[in-house]
Amino acid sequence: MGILDWFRNQAGHFDTDRLSEEMVQWAVDKAITLTNPRLKLLPNCHKRLAPSVETTIRFLQGLVKLLPAIRRMSTETWSADPALRAFFVSPSDMKGVLARADSLRALFEKFPELDEAYLVLGMAFAEQRVFGLGLQGDMIQRDVAQVTVNFSDHKTRLCGPNEPDLRRVIGIEIFEYLISRALSEIGAERSERQELQANRSLIRARLRLLQQHGPGLGSMFGEAPAEASQQARLEAELLANERQLETMGGGESVLEDELETLKGVLDNPQDYLSIEPRHLRVSSMNVVLEETSTESGAEIDFAVIELKGSMPVHRAFILARVAHSDLPPAPSMNYYEAMRYL
Repeated sequence: MGILDWFRNQAGHFDTDRLSEEMVQWAVDKAITLTNPRLKLLPNCHKRLAPSVETTIRFLQGLVKLLPAIRRMSTETWSADPALRAFFVSPSDMKGVLARADSLRALFEKFPELDEAYLVLGMAFAEQRVFGLGLQGDMIQRDVAQVTVNFSDHKTRLCGPNEPDLRRVIGIEIFEYLISRALSEIGAERSERQELQANRSLIRARLRLLQQHGPGLGSMFGEAPAEASQQARLEAELLANERQLETMGGGESVLEDELETLKGVLDNPQDYLSIEPRHLRVSSMNVVLEETSTESGAEIDFAVIELKGSMPVHRAFILARVAHSDLPPAPSMNYYEAMRYL
């Protein structure tokens, strides 16, 4: 599927302002297809999943409203935009990021008539407490407690031919992320089932050996039969294991569990991610300034997305537009440098 087809078939289904029956149906179908197409075999699967999907869509529409305003991103605007100066050390750093924006370049190649395109610039974001020079009234003081912010690891994967499409793409990406979290939980349940089944087989094998007068080669050398208490303990473990498997069910009950897991994630999307708008006043050295500070500074706006879970992700991002004429050529490979690693 080409980029043009992707925007027509994907982004157009997510409306950032209203909730339609068509959009809910599309999202339900997508959730089932990505999770397990066999869920369709369950009675009233679509009807049961629709309320959970509606909850997630409303959540996504609320998140889209929290996205930062579009700002122009170019080496020419770096000196005039305090936010870009905070995000990038120099115009050349920004140029390097844009040069590596493969998805943006592919979009311009697909739509040569576009004068500009829109993207999400993601960044690692860190706040650090330090001691440095600062103003206390009109006096410069040493060892003043300060907070500095640092932006690094710039990425530009998501893009769109216009702002509405970009916002829809972001909504779809978050929806697919939630489906992936449901899949992770389903995968963990499947692993537990497989572990129980393997454990049951092991216990049964040990039980047979014990009933045959000793473990392994013991019976061959005439060792005494295992004590009844040891056999009883293994039989009890086997019974407990089988009860766990019965609780987890099989066949249709497995699909029911998967559907409930999917519904649980889509009913509570706020438990898996959040977006927080941030507004800071910073100095030229990215020191966060208090409201009462008399030091000259600049206002910067961005947003922070947090993906929650066992491996949480914390990233800052902005929305930007880039003129086709401002997109640098792709970086060429340095063959001499590459040869050093062969």
